[in-house]
Amino acid sequence: MTDHPATIDPRDAVLGRSRVTDTPELEAFYDDLARRNAGAFWKRANAIEPWEPETRYRPTLWRYADMRAMCLRAIDLVKPEEAGRRVVTLLNDSDAGRANVAVCGWLFSGMQAMRPGEITPAHKHTASAHRFIMEGKGAYTVVDGHPITLGANDYVLTPNGCWHDHGVTADGEVSIWQDGLDIPLMNCLETNFYAVYEQPAQTAAFPSNDLPLSYGGAGLRPEGVGAWDKPYSPVMVYRWDAVRDALWNLAKVSGGTPFDGHMMRYANPLTGGWALQTMGAHMQMLPGGFRGQAHRHTGNVVYNVAGGRGYSIIGGKRFDWQTHDIFCVPAWTWHEHVNLDLNEEAFLFSFNDFPVMEALGVRIEEPYSDHGGHQPA
Repeated sequence: MTDHPATIDPRDAVLGRSRVTDTPELEAFYDDLARRNAGAFWKRANAIEPWEPETRYRPTLWRYADMRAMCLRAIDLVKPEEAGRRVVTLLNDSDAGRANVAVCGWLFSGMQAMRPGEITPAHKHTASAHRFIMEGKGAYTVVDGHPITLGANDYVLTPNGCWHDHGVTADGEVSIWQDGLDIPLMNCLETNFYAVYEQPAQTAAFPSNDLPLSYGGAGLRPEGVGAWDKPYSPVMVYRWDAVRDALWNLAKVSGGTPFDGHMMRYANPLTGGWALQTMGAHMQMLPGGFRGQAHRHTGNVVYNVAGGRGYSIIGGKRFDWQTHDIFCVPAWTWHEHVNLDLNEEAFLFSFNDFPVMEALGVRIEEPYSDHGGHQPA
């Protein structure tokens, strides 16, 4: 018997699940265990070992128009050198999201806006980070002395343990990007360290864009360059034009998947694996009029609409989206995507915790088999 009989799952009434009926003698035994900082496993076994994953997070959508306005207000209210990082945090609409400062699962996300001439002071941390540029001109980052310029819909890495600062050149424009970090995971594992650089910003130690120019050629590997020995991708930034063209080329020879249309992984070209160790990212293209089938998987995904308009049905609820709206799909939640434009593609950038799921051997996926693969909404 569980602590809450009203919530008993009928599936638990089988051999192999906890079915103990408490007695006064057992109650006294539980009290004795508690006084010794111990407990009876069968009292909570069914709750802590569910039949399938039970997410504590909710599908949540953030409108770009609303969040952009909040970021611009933050510019007027707070100086970046005082905030450290002037980020507007995206909090999942759940108690777990607010408690863990999480966008979904053990992932953090926020939006950052910077004026021309502003910088985020240089720092480093255990948490891995990556950024998706949403608008602006003149944005840049410096990662361990490597300067990288950034444009709209570019995806850039700031791997764990690397010194990094970012800003907007004096002749640029107000720039906005989405941050993604694994801060909640690092805090859960109690492994988070943070340090600030000895100067407000790094002095560039390499030519501008040296890493993407060296390693960014598809299927090409530079000779005469020192061997790359880092556990993350040397490309560092994935340019929007190249990613978009890769999707268009894929569509010429492939029908894509019934769930995600045409999809490209942001990969480490030296290994073919994920660009970062703990977070992965994709760009997918939904053809005009695309109506995807539903599926679910372990692992959490955060989406940013890189272009187009449509909707997603997540856990049976419809979420309409347009360019640069952000939404999330919690672990083991049914979801499907629809492109409302019959003649133009829609593009969805997303990041996830799939590398962690794969490293632990628990990345599992299944299709929705009822109603022709579509959820009732």
